[in-house]
Amino acid sequence: MSQLSDLVDPSAISLDASAQDWRAAIRLSGDLLVSTESTTSSYTDAMIRTVEEHGPYIVIAPGFALAHARPDESVLRTALSFVRLAEPIPFGNEANDPITLVMALAAADASAHQSALAALAGVLADPASRRELDTASTPAEVLAALGADDADAAEGAAAAANPDADTDTDTDTDTSTDAGTEPAASESATSEPDADGTRAATAVSTPAPATAPAPAPAPAPAPAPSAASADATAGPSAPVDPDAVPSKNLLLTVCGNGLGTSLFLKNTAEQVLDRWGWSSYLDIQATDTISAKGRAKEADVILTSGAIADTLGDVGVRVEVIENFTSQAEIDAVLRRVYAV
Repeated sequence: MSQLSDLVDPSAISLDASAQDWRAAIRLSGDLLVSTESTTSSYTDAMIRTVEEHGPYIVIAPGFALAHARPDESVLRTALSFVRLAEPIPFGNEANDPITLVMALAAADASAHQSALAALAGVLADPASRRELDTASTPAEVLAALGADDADAAEGAAAAANPDADTDTDTDTDTSTDAGTEPAASESATSEPDADGTRAATAVSTPAPATAPAPAPAPAPAPAPSAASADATAGPSAPVDPDAVPSKNLLLTVCGNGLGTSLFLKNTAEQVLDRWGWSSYLDIQATDTISAKGRAKEADVILTSGAIADTLGDVGVRVEVIENFTSQAEIDAVLRRVYAV
């Protein structure tokens, strides 16, 4: 099995389940983790409490929610569950409601699930794979849509009571790192000069459009790293944007716990930078809301959901809201604004 499908026990898949509201939907997904001895019931309570505290930031794509909470003693092993609801349910996310698919993530540590989330982002971004999840009639078909081959999916469904199969499948992704020069961050026109004459970016929360255009071609090599140009294709004599600031070479993706949706968003943003050839110049780090407030001024920009942006408030740097965490087109458009390319 793939690293993604291997984390989903066939017994942790429920199709056409009934739930009255978002709390009930999350509880269904949590109960599946409990039934497969991946978590205790207190983890389910924590997932619900996280949404109550931070809002519906777990809704990261149209019709899809990734429920999760901070790892603690209630997580027995890293695992995922899958629930497809019989009737769509609003979670309170205007851009992506109503929700039909709910997956719950239990992470035993900060790294074991990263490759699985990267694979999940690819599945949700692919229209054909998403349709398969929406129409699957058996757990085996769900596992196949998540990357298991036919033999593995059938074997897993038949052996639901024995989830101990082991694989060594690697999903390493080769990244391109040498196509561009160092980028520079573009700040809001409302910034004021610091004492040393440089400019510091001000916090801006600008919701991205609900329907982003198709990804534009990767930008031409950026101008000098100390200034962003409004015209990425212009030559060295092009006028310098007076509001440009030196890039800090860091982007932060933020969620409530720093281990679920922020990693999901980080992966999609990294794919955009890979396509641009900027991966060697910009580091993307996933973090939680508390850490983000302390580290904000280290970064060029914070990428997050609308709910988390409201929680963060004014952190002294630009905050960009991403509505669809699987959309390279939306993130591409945001980063072009940030770096003026």
